[in-house]
Amino acid sequence: MDSAVLLLVNTLSSFLSIYLVLLFIRILLSWFPNINWYDPPFSVLSQLTDPYLNLFRSIIPPLGGIDFSAILAIVLLQFVQQLLPTLLRVFAF
Repeated sequence: MDSAVLLLVNTLSSFLSIYLVLLFIRILLSWFPNINWYDPPFSVLSQLTDPYLNLFRSIIPPLGGIDFSAILAIVLLQFVQQLLPTLLRVFAF
């Protein structure tokens, strides 16, 4: 594999890993109802993760107060992360 493609795969994989951690933090913090999502550290986290989570919230609404859409969002992101090296290898010139 070309070194530029390898660098791209590693960079994108690292980005997806960091984003997965941010998603997990966002989901865990949602268990605490007293968090003000307009405070600076939480508002940044919300602005980074909510657009992606909202894609899945429109497909799977919360059931019984539990947001199952986050599970689908994480599974899809992990699937893309696993598939990424193969896709870049196929589309590399």
